[in-house]
Parts: sequence; C-alpha cells; structure tokens
Amino acid sequence: MQGKSKKGIIVSPRIRTIIVEKIEKMSQKLRRNALRRLIAALALPAALLSGCHAKGGVQGKTSAAEAQRRAAEAAEYRAAQEEAARIAAALDDRQLAAQVIISGIDGRGQLGADMRLLLSECPAGGIMLFRYNLDAGNAAIQNLIAESSALIAEGSIAVLPPTDGTKPTVSILPFAATDHEGGSVNRFRQGVADLPPAASYWEAAQDVGHENAVAQIGADSFSAGTAIAALGINLNFAPVAESLNAANADFLDDRSYGPDPDFVSKAAAACIVGMERAGVLCAAKHFPGSAGADPHRYPSVLSGGRDDLAELASPFAALIQDGRARAIMVSHSFAPARDSENIASLSPQIMDGWLRQELKFTGLIICDDFSMAAAETAASGNARPETLAVRSLAAGADMVLVWPPDLRRTHRAIIAALDGGTLSRERLREAAQRIIFEKLRMGLVLGESTNERE
Repeated sequence: MQGKSKKGIIVSPRIRTIIVEKIEKMSQKLRRNALRRLIAALALPAALLSGCHAKGGVQGKTSAAEAQRRAAEAAEYRAAQEEAARIAAALDDRQLAAQVIISGIDGRGQLGADMRLLLSECPAGGIMLFRYNLDAGNAAIQNLIAESSALIAEGSIAVLPPTDGTKPTVSILPFAATDHEGGSVNRFRQGVADLPPAASYWEAAQDVGHENAVAQIGADSFSAGTAIAALGINLNFAPVAESLNAANADFLDDRSYGPDPDFVSKAAAACIVGMERAGVLCAAKHFPGSAGADPHRYPSVLSGGRDDLAELASPFAALIQDGRARAIMVSHSFAPARDSENIASLSPQIMDGWLRQELKFTGLIICDDFSMAAAETAASGNARPETLAVRSLAAGADMVLVWPPDLRRTHRAIIAALDGGTLSRERLREAAQRIIFEKLRMGLVLGESTNERE
C-alpha cells in the first residue's frame, strides 16, 4: 500500500525502509562492485563509441573475447544513459531544481529541525560536508550522512512510465561530498583518512622516479578513499589538476602535484583511479586554472592568450582524453582570452564551447559556491548567489554549490527561472541526466516496481 507525503509525492513505506537500510549497511565491497561494473566504460564516450582507443588512433586488432567485452561495455553504457534520461524525464520541476544543487548542511551527528525542513523542501542532489560536520566520531558522521540521504531520497521519488504492467518507482540518493585533497585540505580528524600534500609526491618523484611516485598516489588514494567511503562519502572535490607556476603558486602552494603538466595529469589520474576503486567519484579542479589570488577573497584573472590557457588546462585535457575525468569543477577565474565578459563559471564559451565542444568532456561540470568574492566582484552589482547559480546552470554547469542559508533561495530561483523561461527545462534535464547517470553507476539510485492494478 502506498501513501502520500504532504507535498503529494508517492512514498512507499517499503522504499523508506530500503533507503535507510541500504545507506546504513552498504559495505565498501558493494560500493566497489557497483563501480566496477561500469568503470571500464568510463572512456566510452571519447573512445569505444567512436571506434578508437582512449588515447586516440584507430582501433587495432583485438581478440574475439576482447571485442565481445567491449561490445558488452558499450551496451551497458548506452543502457545506463537511456535509464538516466528516463528517470530525469520523470522528475517534476521541484525535483529537477533540487537535483542540480549540492548544499552544505548544518549538523554534527544529526540534522537540526531547520535543516531537516530545508532538505524536505529541497531534496538536493548532493550534500557537502565540512570540518564542522566531520569533526566527530565515525558513527556520528555515518548517522549524519544516512539521515540526510534518507530524507533527500524520500523527496526524490519518481514514478516512471509503466512498462510490462508495472510502475517502476525510483528514489535518488544524494552525493555526499567533501574536499579531501590531502595535506592542509583535510576535513577529517587526524588519523581518519590521512593523505600527504600533493606537492610531496613531486618531491618524491625526483628520488624514486615518476612512475613509482604515481603508483604511490594510487595506493594512498585508494586507502584514503576506502576510509571516507566507509563513512558514507561518495564524492571528493579533488584532485587539483593544475600544474604549479609563478602565477598560481601563492594560492595553490602544496596543493599542486608540481610544475610538470605531464606528471600532474598522471598523478591526478592515479588519484582518481584510487578513489574510484574505493567507491568515491572525484571532481578534478579548478578548470581552466587558478590565479595567485585566493578567489574566496579576491578576483582571479588568468592573463595570457588562448595558447597560454591551453597549456594551463592541458592536465584536464589529458584526463578527459584518457577517460578519467567524470567530474570537473570550474573555477571563478576570469579568462579574457576565452571570454571577455564572464568568469569561467558563468561562461558558455568556456563550459560549453571549450569543455564540451573542443575537449569532448561528457561528465559533470560542477561550479563552486557563488558567495566567493571572485564571483561576486565579476557579477557587477547583480551578485546574489542564487542569481549567479541560475546563470551558471544556463551557461552549461550541471551542479552548483550553495551554503545552507542560500539553499531555499537558490532552489526557488531555479524554479522561477524555469517558469520565466530564462532557464530551459531541456538544459536542466540534460544536467539531471548526467547526474543520474553517475549515480546509477555508483549504486545511488534505488528502485522497485509495483503492479499497476494494485
């Protein structure tokens, strides 16, 4: 028997029970297995589906078994894309507007009443956890994520078009995200999931060689990823895929894997693979690059021509070409050689033109929160975070980050933009489809079928 929530969303008690049990009891092994089923298909958009290897070139001779495996991976990839499109089409405007938001949450161990109300109104596509959430015991962190995820999943229930006499019902769990780069950017208590700073691997590479240093990154990232996945974290805003230079050194410091773009791309790839093996999706950052000023407090400007910007962004290009980048965080930097009017996070020329069209990126584009000074200054007086978030989505972003005080305003602004025509439903469904595709392969979409006659 099914009931209805106050918002009119169909809520099955059985689904609610499954949600809580799945979140609380899902083991690391299950998470890894869910990823492994599609991990080989990560390079498919750029490689297999075009008949080429991930690094380019015409496909050489392969054994019958290899050809069969690749065909199966291609079929699985297409099936997941079709399922993601079907689910996105079933979401109403309230759910669509929520799915593209990653929100910070208030709470340590459990949500407060106000935060529960916020997540009930806006079942965000992701939650973002900071030190004030994570400075707690493991059980408290797990409970906070489980409580948030169950509440969001209940508001993300969608009934798909009937097939074979059944009504497929799905519920979408959120990404549970944090910044875990290692070194100084570590939101956890000491000893929970320690990682050395990225720069230390470049230093080690001078002694043990690049290959051994990269192998160590993969091992360390898998170990840290396993630890944070056990807590419920499934999205990491890392690694920094920017090579160090004189212009960005003051801001990046030891967060970069060093000055060699080739080593940076290989190091970032190793971090991504290690984290993904543990069940954690990575968002490489900050495309196309950072300037020396801290964008939290100052405007960020990338000088130089298009060739200079291409060199700056070359590690990202390599990650995309090799099929490793499934999510990229775009910076609030101003890159006038690419767009003379908008910062990267508000620029169709950079997000759609450069990332999508030129570099052939098919994954998630995520933009940092718009309350940063670099974003507010660039907005020229129209600097409300919710307004900038809508502009970013219209320009090509798939997900935007918000603080809890901005969650309700951003959610309502997206819905108003849909109603007013300044943000198209096609654009929002496109973003939701990409989000849901990643969640499908990560096991973050729950489903059940009910007979139509019941």
